[in-house]
Amino acid sequence: MKKNIKTEAVSQFYRAVLSLKDEKECALFFEDLCTANELLSLSQRLEVGVRLIDGQTYQEISKATGASTATISRVNRLLSDDEDGIEMAAGRIKCTCSN
Repeated sequence: MKKNIKTEAVSQFYRAVLSLKDEKECALFFEDLCTANELLSLSQRLEVGVRLIDGQTYQEISKATGASTATISRVNRLLSDDEDGIEMAAGRIKCTCSN
């Protein structure tokens, strides 16, 4: 079961993200808020999700991204749940990570 994240602080965070106008503003915001490792982990999870959606194998994804099979499995479970966040985002952006 997922931890309850429906708090005012989380809503404020989402509103802040939605207020960002472009990639430069996103970079400024997230580089202030997150460590380099946190940003790399988040971006790796998105890349793993896109590659799973594209039908790549765990071995292909691990080789291309450096992600562990545990990370790939975790993202795969997220893709299997009732939420479609990764799928929605992947469908809206032009991902360069699946080539």
